[in-house]
Amino acid sequence: MKLSNNIKPISYLKAHAADIIRNIGNNQEPLIITQNGEAKAIVQDIESFEKERETMAMLKILALGNQQIEKREVIPVSEALVGIRTKKRDTNVI
Repeated sequence: MKLSNNIKPISYLKAHAADIIRNIGNNQEPLIITQNGEAKAIVQDIESFEKERETMAMLKILALGNQQIEKREVIPVSEALVGIRTKKRDTNVI
């Protein structure tokens, strides 16, 4: 995706809002809106936005996991399973 093809001034957004909204869902590429020559906003379809948010959340979880591994703040799976089984037995959870 080449973003430089999807840069428009705010005046374009004002004049073509309905067309932009109609087309943004079809091509699923964001539209960068400029004001006074500077990028100020992005118009994006909701499906792409949600996918990006989910991806960012997953990447954050992975990064946190890697930090825990580096700090040795983890335990082996076998120990975790023993703890879970013990807790389950102690609380009589089925």
